[in-house]
Amino acid sequence: MLGAWSRKDPTVPLAATGSGFPSAARPKPLLDCATSVFGHPHRAPSRSRATGPRTPGPTLDESDPTLKAVTYHGTHDVRVDNVPDPVIEHPTDAIIKVTSSGICGSDLHLYEVLGPYMDEGDILGHEPMGIVEEVGAEVSHIAPGDRVVIPFNVSCGHCFMCDQGLMSQCETTQVREYGTGAAFLGYTKLYGQVPGGQAEFLRVPQAQFGPIKVPEGPSDDRFVYLSDVLPTAWQAVEYADIPDRGSLLVLGLGPIGEMSCRIAQQRGVEQVIAIDLVPERLERARAHGVEVINLEAHDDIPGLVRAQTDGRGPDAVIDAVGMEAHGAPIGKLAQRMAGFLPDAVAQKVIETVGFDRLSALHLAIELVRRGGTISLSGVYGGAASPMPLIQMFDKQVNMRMGQANVKRWIDDLMPLVTDDKDPLGVESFATHHVPIEEAPKMYEVFQKKQDNAFKVVIKP
Repeated sequence: MLGAWSRKDPTVPLAATGSGFPSAARPKPLLDCATSVFGHPHRAPSRSRATGPRTPGPTLDESDPTLKAVTYHGTHDVRVDNVPDPVIEHPTDAIIKVTSSGICGSDLHLYEVLGPYMDEGDILGHEPMGIVEEVGAEVSHIAPGDRVVIPFNVSCGHCFMCDQGLMSQCETTQVREYGTGAAFLGYTKLYGQVPGGQAEFLRVPQAQFGPIKVPEGPSDDRFVYLSDVLPTAWQAVEYADIPDRGSLLVLGLGPIGEMSCRIAQQRGVEQVIAIDLVPERLERARAHGVEVINLEAHDDIPGLVRAQTDGRGPDAVIDAVGMEAHGAPIGKLAQRMAGFLPDAVAQKVIETVGFDRLSALHLAIELVRRGGTISLSGVYGGAASPMPLIQMFDKQVNMRMGQANVKRWIDDLMPLVTDDKDPLGVESFATHHVPIEEAPKMYEVFQKKQDNAFKVVIKP
């Protein structure tokens, strides 16, 4: 338990990671003790090797010890492999049969950028839902047969950070080897290398807290976005702190940016502006009242935006683009170069140099009004990315950011997804539903923005 490590000498500076431990007293790295928290980093043992008490679920086909899963094999190389069937390894585990699992825009960072933190065969995916098959002895709030959504955060629900509503910083699952926050499903060594949810079955760690029980009846599309898209967008709007009768500008109309627009409108924001360069995405937002701007159709975006916001700029800006922003050739080159380096060297490049393509964030800083707020939900990866601090200081810009604390926002979101009127339009949000065998193709289609691909849901 975390309480076993205490800060005995208050004069010792805390580690820069913010983990709460002096650097000399940090606990054993997570990946070294993975079997005590998550099991094997990316390969679960076959079901036949399970031991210990567990609550049986519906009958499984024990004759086939493998299942299909979407796995990483290198940059732009995603495959469907047969992998061992997961089992209950700890009393706080559960096993679910996955019925839907989204491909997230941040999965494309693995496909394109963050390969140095991946191993061949890692199972991808962090947006799953399904039916409970088995539960461990300490899991009581769900039972076999329940329909559940699994948050992408792996969080315990009872540590200091979880008590603050910061489940993405859970102290039980923080990945101390890399100085990062709570572990995530299917998302690199940086976040625990936990097997992901783009698979037929999934072992859910910390299932005594994480799974979200949802009602029978409506389609999976009503609920699957509770795993990531909906809470990420809700938090983005919450962090934007838009005043009454205020204005919001959203950079990027991918799934998070589009849903941020919808949530802002649902919450009564009077003026929502969005910038993108994909015509289909611009039209989708325009159809529900967003003022859209095509990035490639105007030479003076800041001037245009100020003209629409009383000459000041919007009260808040959400950056829903992140590290792979359009129009940042130096950052793009750095990312490509990192992909050709040995993993250990590439990790150092990412962790110590300006690696991100920052055009979206710099545009956000330029656009937001003086004294306004930037809410950062796009993922950035570089540790030394240059920032225009003099401009930020001069404009008195407020900035909030971070991975979504999924379960913090579920009480706000559940009434909206269970409303028969579907006010957020989740039933029609996905453009593609595909069997798991088509996942590799859809990664490429989604990454290249082909076939009007906006949101892809895998049906294992």
